[in-house]
Amino acid sequence: MNHPAPQLKAPARTFTQLLSSTRRGARLARLLGVNELRSWDAPPDLTERAEAVVAELAANAVIHGRVPGRCFRLTLVFDPSAGRLRVEVSDARGDLYPQIVTGSTEADAFRTGGRGLTLVTALADHWDCVPHPPSGKTVRAVLTTPITEA
Repeated sequence: MNHPAPQLKAPARTFTQLLSSTRRGARLARLLGVNELRSWDAPPDLTERAEAVVAELAANAVIHGRVPGRCFRLTLVFDPSAGRLRVEVSDARGDLYPQIVTGSTEADAFRTGGRGLTLVTALADHWDCVPHPPSGKTVRAVLTTPITEA
């Protein structure tokens, strides 16, 4: 009797890297993330959205989560069969959790910052923030892409 061969799921791929809590470290996080996703043959749309999300979360870790002498960590977990990417950025400041800036005053319209998490909200399916022991936090964002049938 002929049985169809079972379809094996592609294994999830993981990348993690400690980076210096500097503007150069944030830039490197974005570049390394994009390079890794391209090497995994992630869909271009997912890679483009992930690039912006990594850039925003890494910048927040450097600007708001920096503790002198401590690094931040970038982690990417890609499940190609589900078309799902989890981006995690961990920093050492567990006492300061991210918040989306709200407000519609005229002064808010001219602010040069404070819109990063609004961008993350628009690009990711969802995001959250959890404690990262012993004293830090991890901001996680999940991005998905529609699965195309072959």
